[in-house]
Amino acid sequence: MKNKKPVFFIVLIVAIIMSYTAMFGVQIGSFKIKGAPDIRFGIDIRGGVEAAFQPANLDRKPTGKELEAARSIIETRLDNKNILDRDVTIDKENGYIIVRFPWKSGEKNFDPDNAIAELGETALLTFKDDAGNVLVEGSHVSNSSPEMNKQTNKYVVSLTFDEKGTQLFADATKKLVGKNINIYMDDTLIQTAVVNEAIPSGKAEISGTFTYESAKQLSDKINSGALPFSLVTKNHNTISPTLGSGALDVMLDAGILAFSIICVLLMLYYRVPGCVACISLLIQTTGQILALSIPQMTLTLPGIAGVILSIGMGVDANVIISERISEEIKSGKTVRSAIASGFKGAFSSVFDGNITVLIVGVILMIFGSGALLSFAYTLLTGIFFNFVAGVTASRLMIRSLSEFDALRKPSLYTCFSRRRTL
Repeated sequence: MKNKKPVFFIVLIVAIIMSYTAMFGVQIGSFKIKGAPDIRFGIDIRGGVEAAFQPANLDRKPTGKELEAARSIIETRLDNKNILDRDVTIDKENGYIIVRFPWKSGEKNFDPDNAIAELGETALLTFKDDAGNVLVEGSHVSNSSPEMNKQTNKYVVSLTFDEKGTQLFADATKKLVGKNINIYMDDTLIQTAVVNEAIPSGKAEISGTFTYESAKQLSDKINSGALPFSLVTKNHNTISPTLGSGALDVMLDAGILAFSIICVLLMLYYRVPGCVACISLLIQTTGQILALSIPQMTLTLPGIAGVILSIGMGVDANVIISERISEEIKSGKTVRSAIASGFKGAFSSVFDGNITVLIVGVILMIFGSGALLSFAYTLLTGIFFNFVAGVTASRLMIRSLSEFDALRKPSLYTCFSRRRTL
């Protein structure tokens, strides 16, 4: 039989590395993995900024449809930046778009001007010929993204137009074959491209000496400029956290204390399976922290509730497994056989409990918005790490520890209250 003893120590080392990374982050040169100090917290926990935007250089009142389009684009920008705790509303009577969103994770001086800049360009995107005639407006661009051209193996910027934009762009490219088409942000030229052929499909590529970064930068500008009009900031102000400035510290202290108490109780009551459960819970918790900090997903109060619920499900999974192992040993099975039977018997219960929550999480991700998305995201990542840590890692660690002679005693795998009945 292959020696499984080192497996426990390998998983333990992984847990320690994940814990250190989650608590402090890791930076090697320009490469950085963000940890807990870099988590972006929602308005309810850390506060944020409120800004009112209005159309610039518009000699008429914007229509409700135009304001709705502008709101949709701003919401898409915020979603692309994983800013889930945001509120974008429109004031049709006065023609304003009011945006509320949280501070960046590393923000120190809480400067609203810098925060608003994160929303990206609020200028009007246009495609013009060399004479300055507007051919297509940015509002007709459905999407733009950096892509790798398979034939040239070079990065290009892909453009997709809506139905009206497809017709306008087809007419323009038909007339401008061999000539330039220029992309402007208001009056600023951001890109010039030569039209090689007429493009009737509504899908185009801008080629050149692009790296991935430069192609993404241009596509981001094109996406951000797909507004029905330019926007200027009318006014802005700082939003204080609704829970109070000290709420985060209190929640952190309470979480550490609760986690410690749970681990102590698990180790005292379940012996070896309890110790393994603590390590698996550590992997699950740190995994969720990294799942929030690395992509900079906004963590709100409902999101914290999702983390707590996920940890509770992780505790429940480990308790079910430990109880089943204890019952198998009580029935007379050896430690190895009891571990195999215990995990097999407990899996269906753990799976059923997680799959129902998974369905709810997916529904919330599809139909939810704002802070509710933070709850759904933490719930889904919690379920993932519950299976990885609570089931897979736990099984590997317990099997590994059972290979040691000193840890093969049945009493070490039974509940504290049942030890005398063996």
